[in-house]
Amino acid sequence: MMNKIAIIEARMSSTRLPGKVLRQILGRPMLELLVERLQCAQQLDGVVVAATVNPSDDPIEILTQKLGIGCFRGSEEDVLGRVLEAANAFAAEVIVEITGDCPLTESAKVDEMLSSFMQMSVDFMVNRLDGSYPDGLGLRIFKKELLQKVDQLTQDPVDREHVTLYVWEHPELFSIHHFNNGLDPKYWDLRLTVDTLEDFDFISKIFAELYPAKRNFGLPEIIDLLERNPGLLDINRHVTEKPIR
Repeated sequence: MMNKIAIIEARMSSTRLPGKVLRQILGRPMLELLVERLQCAQQLDGVVVAATVNPSDDPIEILTQKLGIGCFRGSEEDVLGRVLEAANAFAAEVIVEITGDCPLTESAKVDEMLSSFMQMSVDFMVNRLDGSYPDGLGLRIFKKELLQKVDQLTQDPVDREHVTLYVWEHPELFSIHHFNNGLDPKYWDLRLTVDTLEDFDFISKIFAELYPAKRNFGLPEIIDLLERNPGLLDINRHVTEKPIR
């Protein structure tokens, strides 16, 4: 059995929405809600937050202590190095990489993908490489050895900031498996991540509608809500992703 750990990259110094990971949704920090959802995953052995050494991240570490989960603090710019060091610190052998701006991450999808990953001989498993799943629900699963290899192969600051960018830009070097979600293409472009205040307002409304009835709701419930209330999509429809390069 391999130790399977979800590592959440989180920091307070986000450029578009500073402090977003601790913004309150239903009276609780967004990061806490993400941790709660991940802890529902049966295939995970633990959840760890990889924060930075910046003193502004002290409240993140305090929250992890309250929640009883691990916290590693490392470089703000070298996120790849930070995640690798977090994996070493908490004996992670298989890493589920998640960013703190994705509070709707689905525990059911974590379990589904981890089960497949453990049965396959692939270096890297991802579920939205081709854009076939909503932004904010993407998962990347790999063994620590993969990250150790990438750590040796690139010192490009962009690669170091975007932990697995080098992997999916160099498919000739790695065996990459795209997980088939089977989702209707009309839902692929849903924006369920938090980069801006509009994103946060949108996600907050989803939690307000669904969380009281089912704490571990997933994409089917989100889609049903949006089908019944299509006007919600206008909240962050205009928001676009920052280019990576």
